[in-house]
Amino acid sequence: MSASDSLAELMGRLRSGEDGAAREVFIRFAGRLVGLARRHLDARLAVKVDPEDVVQSAFKSFFVRHRAGKLDVGDCDRLWNLLTLITLRKCADRAEYFLAERRDAAREATGPAGGDGPDAWLVALDREPRPEEAVILAETVERLFRDASAHERPVLELSLQGYTASEISVRLGRAERSVRRLREHIRERLERLQGAD
Repeated sequence: MSASDSLAELMGRLRSGEDGAAREVFIRFAGRLVGLARRHLDARLAVKVDPEDVVQSAFKSFFVRHRAGKLDVGDCDRLWNLLTLITLRKCADRAEYFLAERRDAAREATGPAGGDGPDAWLVALDREPRPEEAVILAETVERLFRDASAHERPVLELSLQGYTASEISVRLGRAERSVRRLREHIRERLERLQGAD
């Protein structure tokens, strides 16, 4: 059986939804695609975007579109080119998302003042807050609770304890959408407080 015949057979199995065929395609190309994604993602995004997640997303798009009959693969080189194109577009989408004005990774602080080592930011995590920082935090939390409605207080309390919106939804017996909306109102209020100070 020639290479083109085996690829055609593999693509037929893939189109029919066979998991083993998807696994074969993934194993054959994933390593090279992860390397490609790693090279094409900006270094500033390294903490926000995992190249393996980008490749997973690229494969998902490929598998869905291939099963729907929207992609003509042809030979092995054409398959590689197609997977490369999808992966590079996914990289560009992630970069566009994280470099948008509100989320611009380039504007984020890289560490505490004076810290120049790669792990300098860990120093900030490993220290107790200074007295003035503790006072500001306590006053901010107090103001948030004082201004919160009866519906918002339990959501605020659980959010400060580190619970996710879905966990809060279960604990309070509220719709997750409602919890997310209340958290958004609290976040907006916090931003207004910070802007006023």
